[in-house]
Amino acid sequence: MTPSETTITAAVQLPQLHEARNPGMDLDMDWVMRARANRSAIERRAATLPGRRSVKKDYQAAWLARAVSCIDLTTLAGDDTVGRVARLCAKARHPVRADLLDAIGLPDLKVGAVCVYHDMIEAAVAALEGSGIPVAAVSTGFPAGLSPMHLRIAEIEESVKAGAAEIDIVISRRKVLSGDWQGLYDEMKAFREACGEAHVKAILATGELGTLQNVARASLVCMMAGADFIKTSTGKESVNATLPVSLVMIRAIREYHQRTGYRVGYKPAGGISKAKDSLNYLALIKEELGDRWLRPDLFRFGASSLLGDIERQLEHHVTGAYSASWRHAMG
Repeated sequence: MTPSETTITAAVQLPQLHEARNPGMDLDMDWVMRARANRSAIERRAATLPGRRSVKKDYQAAWLARAVSCIDLTTLAGDDTVGRVARLCAKARHPVRADLLDAIGLPDLKVGAVCVYHDMIEAAVAALEGSGIPVAAVSTGFPAGLSPMHLRIAEIEESVKAGAAEIDIVISRRKVLSGDWQGLYDEMKAFREACGEAHVKAILATGELGTLQNVARASLVCMMAGADFIKTSTGKESVNATLPVSLVMIRAIREYHQRTGYRVGYKPAGGISKAKDSLNYLALIKEELGDRWLRPDLFRFGASSLLGDIERQLEHHVTGAYSASWRHAMG
């Protein structure tokens, strides 16, 4: 193995650690109401990330490979078919062209999960059999989360029964906007219980919560109710993942870990389509939460087109030339 391959392999193929699941805790309203968000300071901090010189050469390839391993490869279209999902799952198994992975010493690289609607769970589970890649399903009246509560609970239970190992739920935004923190806690706790052994990602739909302070408080409440991950967006809002929102959410995660000892995962979703954007998010996670969060059990990108651009950048790293984007289709 060459020195460059050693750099990349060491950065990606480390043993996966096993975290105790966040069991949640009683709702601590004093803690929730003390949560604040200084928008100007947050935006200044977030603005420093894209302005820095990014990592280069072998180190950049290592970071991009890490990003691939943390992607929830997603298709949430109204015209999804079994064939499309099967092709997406094939891409999940082999996310980057084999010759490129061989060149960087990572022939077995794969994505973190495949995310689909409920109707496509069984097709995804069948297509991913033996790969070790989990299937995630969006649930609870995705994307608006406005269906009756008993139907949202039933949807979770049906998705788990169909084989989903992860459930991406959407919270009721109105509970945040009206300050009904007890209602949000009770809702999230019910979702967590319905998931059973499946891990639950709480989608906050941050673009619809009004203020960064609401984002901070909603993050804390969902973690107190037992969320395994907190996630920015459904990808269907007008404003999805941003670095300022991410900073608020991961600082809530850091505070929760400091107080309880439990690590909660983070998933930015929507609008992250370029390799350079993924590097900014990985750098933010490393600086604010540390290396332990740079693994797929604690960090995911919700993305569809991101993988194609990363593959294109890895081809440039290996060959010195850029290829057309159409050569890196998702399926």
